[in-house]
Order: sequence, then C-alpha cells, then structure tokens
Amino acid sequence: MKAYKSDQGRMARMGAFWTLALLYLYGCMALKTTLWSFVESLRAPVLDSFERMPILGWELSGAFLISMVLFLGGFYLLWAWHQTPKVADLLIETESELYKVTWAKWPEVINSSLVVIGFVLFLMAFLAGSDAVLARFFNVILNGDLF
Repeated sequence: MKAYKSDQGRMARMGAFWTLALLYLYGCMALKTTLWSFVESLRAPVLDSFERMPILGWELSGAFLISMVLFLGGFYLLWAWHQTPKVADLLIETESELYKVTWAKWPEVINSSLVVIGFVLFLMAFLAGSDAVLARFFNVILNGDLF
C-alpha cells in the first residue's frame, strides 16, 4: 500500500500519527495489565519452553499476546486511516498554514506574560477583598454580629 502524497505535509502527518500511535500503545498496555489482573488463565506463559522474549524480557502470556495482536492490528488500521485522502489533505493543509504563522518575538512574549500575571494578581486581590467584605456583610445579616 503506497502512502498518499507521501512527500507533502510530512511533519504534521508524522506528529499526528505517532501521537495517536503512542496513545493507542498506552491503551493496549493498560489492557494487558487489566487482563493480567482479572483473568487468571491469561497469566500463565503460552509456551513452557519459551517464557520470556530474548533481549526485551517480556513474558509471553495470553494477556500479552492479546494486547500485542490488538496493537499490531490497530497500528495498521491507524496507518491506513492516516493515508486516506481526506485525513492526509487536512494534515497537509495544516502544515502549510503553520508555515504562514508569524511567531511573537521574545520581548513581546515577556511583556504579554507580565500583563497577564499582573491582571491575575489584581483579580485575585479583588476577589479576595470582595469575599472578605461579603463574608462580613452576611455575618452581620445572618448572626447580627458586627465583629
């Protein structure tokens, strides 16, 4: 199966593909752990003479094999979906638009950050003061106690 427009949008396509592949790998690893924990028959090695994979040291249990088959099948389906014209064109257009972005310079970033931090501190002080005034006000109303 040939990749659709393999020379275009390479960085966006690789980033999207490997991000989804790593998320899927994490899900398959969680599935293996869940199967290992709850299904006792899947804990035993599949082959008595070949309990662990050389170099990697992974146990060849039923839980591992199920999760590995699901991962490999899902990995292939993810790659095939990733090569569909609609998805590939979207990622190609995304990368071409990112090249048009003008990024802010460091002085602009620092000034904007200082403005945001200052506003957050002002808002925090205002809300804390409002909370204290309203707490005292409702304490007077509900309890009749001035202090």
